[in-house]
Amino acid sequence: MHPKALLDACADLVRLVLQFEHPADAVVSRYFREHRSLGPRERATLAETAFAVLRKKLLFEQLARSGSGGKERKLAILGFFGPRDFLAAALNDTEKQWLATCDAIPADALMAPHRHNLPEWMAQALQAQLGEDFWALAEHLQQPGTLDLRVNMFQAKRSDIQKELAQAGIPSKVTPYSPWGLRLEGKPALQKTDAFTRGAIEVQDEGSQLLALLVDAHRGEMVVDFCAGAGGKTLALGAAMRSTGRLYAFDVSGHRLDALKPRMARSGLSNVHPAAIAHERDDRVKRLAGKIDRVLVDAPCSGLGTLRRNPDLKWRQKPQAVQELTEKQQAILQSASRMVKSGGRLVYATCSVLPEENELIAQAFSAANPDFVPLNVAQELERLKVPDAASLCSPAPSGDANPNALPAGTFLRLWPHRHATDGFFAAAWVRK
Repeated sequence: MHPKALLDACADLVRLVLQFEHPADAVVSRYFREHRSLGPRERATLAETAFAVLRKKLLFEQLARSGSGGKERKLAILGFFGPRDFLAAALNDTEKQWLATCDAIPADALMAPHRHNLPEWMAQALQAQLGEDFWALAEHLQQPGTLDLRVNMFQAKRSDIQKELAQAGIPSKVTPYSPWGLRLEGKPALQKTDAFTRGAIEVQDEGSQLLALLVDAHRGEMVVDFCAGAGGKTLALGAAMRSTGRLYAFDVSGHRLDALKPRMARSGLSNVHPAAIAHERDDRVKRLAGKIDRVLVDAPCSGLGTLRRNPDLKWRQKPQAVQELTEKQQAILQSASRMVKSGGRLVYATCSVLPEENELIAQAFSAANPDFVPLNVAQELERLKVPDAASLCSPAPSGDANPNALPAGTFLRLWPHRHATDGFFAAAWVRK
């Protein structure tokens, strides 16, 4: 495609994603369906340009106030993903000069919102937690996320898959914490590899793998993945159980569970039972009261831990919606806990970085349910042979005067800038 035509297409896609009527990845997919003649390289340029604009929206919109031409075109020029000489071929002299001026602005000359590119309410919430460390997080949230794979240990060994992928021209490194993970450079065409088609690998962030690991599901157990979605963690649990026992994948969205079925078929697991439920108090849930060995509640949340992959979320999510989510999270956790049998384990997890969806929910649950004893997650991960487990867990709240201060390592707390994963939280309990 000619550079000018590709830049026009980028501007068109930027206009569509900035309407925020649908998730950005859905808008991009639809655009590709409507423009089937686009090649893989053009698709990559279009998608990455649109996501770059979403990641640095406040800065790019500020810069786009100067210069000539339409706003979306200027945003697409600033976020353009591809060689600079290719982009230059699409620009007139005035645009080239304007872009050079924009490029020359030093980062320390920018106002805070144009450096962090977050809505003010979100920036304040994160700054309150992280202090100066906030700027390192903000920088990481403006980069694309890594591509992590989980090796299906029911089918294969990690070292064998690593060699197989290398032979297919896909180099990888083992993930630093998860015993199941491989981290890739760039975005290779995995769907075409034999390892993918036979179910030996699944795309799954290392942080998400650690949540499944923390459930510590064993052969022959009864396990429930309560908000299973498309089933990434379900499949990890099924492999840990060596396809024995019974693993229920519950979700209120039958549509999301449908996405699990082809993955399940590839994985070779026969112990997974997907079931759509009407709500957290569904009869299916009631029938399992006190019978389940392990329950994972990967609760619906703001998703703000995934901003590297879903940068549109920061502009679509609102504080009011987070407040409504916390009420839902409490109700779901309480309901799911009834299924846990005596001596069984309950894990609550989110891909959020906000305390009100994380620590506050876990502490409120502990206070209301004295028959659930909190597990020290750092010690548990150490027992499961996760390297440097203490560094993955939130420190004890500061100040010895607090009588309710929890011991260090009580919760799993993963951050993009510290652990190179998405932002995740987990708490775990054992029922007396």
